[in-house]
Amino acid sequence: MKLSRCFAPRQLLFLLTASLITSGVRAALGQETVTLRNGQTEEASVLGVTPSGIKLQVGNAVMVQPFANIAQVTMATPPEYTAAVTAYEQGDLQKALSNAEAVVKSYRGLPTDWARGAMVALGDIYVALGELPQAQTAYTDCQVAYPGTGVEDVAVGLALIDVANKNYDAARGKIGPVLAEALKQESPPAAAGALYGRAFYASGRIKEETGDLTGALEDYLRTVAVFPQDRVAAASSQERAEVLRKEHGIAVP
Repeated sequence: MKLSRCFAPRQLLFLLTASLITSGVRAALGQETVTLRNGQTEEASVLGVTPSGIKLQVGNAVMVQPFANIAQVTMATPPEYTAAVTAYEQGDLQKALSNAEAVVKSYRGLPTDWARGAMVALGDIYVALGELPQAQTAYTDCQVAYPGTGVEDVAVGLALIDVANKNYDAARGKIGPVLAEALKQESPPAAAGALYGRAFYASGRIKEETGDLTGALEDYLRTVAVFPQDRVAAASSQERAEVLRKEHGIAVP
């Protein structure tokens, strides 16, 4: 089974908030905002991360602030992350991979949405390339770097690995809570809608692989019609739906 055809890469939603815009102004000046757990805020330049913590330049001094001391970092999204997202959506997986790897190498564990997003993206890219051991390592590393944060997106990625390995029960267990939550929603925010669409795509793959073709078509159409926010998942779901209709004569009641 060719994963690049069967599994949709996870399209990442890059949402510019007011805080990111503000951080972009600071970044232009070479300054980021670091908030410590004791409530203190520092203006500093983030030079990268080390195994011990975040390397900062404050004035002329360079120091490493342990991760445990830092509550939040506000800084501009690096261009490599934007390039990874763009290449990912366009299907240029090697370019996406190199850019995502660059972000993870420089900013692994940084408490920002985009730093964590790059780690999730790395797993997704490896899944799309069919490099499942590397994908498993990337997702596990993300869980270690960001424990208890946004577990659903990692769970969907891990479920795709399970499906590739024909571990269907394990895959169902991972996406089950996401699907149950999705069915309760009417107008979810874009990021949640994208997650739900990917989960229904994964569910469709499970059902198609296990012979429930009508159920698979229903799940694919949920991604296409109800949760299309992830354009890649929606396009792949549309492709699989057409195969079920034309080659197998399946129709949703």
